[in-house]
Amino acid sequence: MRVFITGGTGLIGTAVVAELLGHGHTVLALARSDDSAKAVEAAGAEALRGSLADLDAVRAGAAGADGVIHLAFANDFSSPEALGQAIAEETAAITTVGAALTGSDRPFVVVSGTPWISGRASTEADPLPTDGPVGGRGRTVTATLALASRGVRVSAVRLPRTVHNEGAGGFAGLLTTMARQSGVSGYPGDGAQRWPAVHALDAAVLFRLALEKAEPGTSWHAVDDEGDAVRDIAAVIGRRLGLPVRSVPAETFGPLGPVFAANQPASSAHTRQALGWEPTHPSLLADLENIQP
Repeated sequence: MRVFITGGTGLIGTAVVAELLGHGHTVLALARSDDSAKAVEAAGAEALRGSLADLDAVRAGAAGADGVIHLAFANDFSSPEALGQAIAEETAAITTVGAALTGSDRPFVVVSGTPWISGRASTEADPLPTDGPVGGRGRTVTATLALASRGVRVSAVRLPRTVHNEGAGGFAGLLTTMARQSGVSGYPGDGAQRWPAVHALDAAVLFRLALEKAEPGTSWHAVDDEGDAVRDIAAVIGRRLGLPVRSVPAETFGPLGPVFAANQPASSAHTRQALGWEPTHPSLLADLENIQP
């Protein structure tokens, strides 16, 4: 299968490209810079120059592919306005891909976060949140899944709060960055809230399985660790960096403060049973031991 991918040079995208190539697919990856294009080509894929905001490039990539995986996101959490702009850019790109694939029965795998449900771990059957700081992403993915009725084999892979590799990535990676900057390994509230996690190489396998096997309109959870207490995550970070560990105000985390403070474990039982997905790489707390002081 010739697969068009956005976000193919990020932590997750790099793993997905390698996974696809390793299983006989060819890959066309959107590349917004010369360096990104070189990285794509060095990995064995073909580069298509353009950014997520370049809708003509996005349209061309999708139109010429047998399937599409969308991963790109600006990841600008510096302010509510910047986050809103990133979500709007992503929505326009996803809508463009959906239009290009309508009526073709080709697969389109989109990405979202796992939802959070009061009192229990969320499952693949739970709806995505459509309010709050990242509610716009939930609304976009929910609308995109409706393309299943318009001849698109669309599915959603829901990623946990932390997708990691060698101690880097996701919310835990943000905690590490903030700890280096502030001199404190901080966590919001009492730190008892739980965040799910998965290794990037395991997540990549699920993206491939969804592309190859998922039924239209389905959602899947790329979750290995159902939920680690945030204070335990912060404790490993603090120990590795030689920094004190303590609670800090949720406002410390900017627009993501309410999300960081939420208890949000997630299950992947249905995903494992239905798609035969089984994580094999290190858990988050073990992988954080790779953080260098």
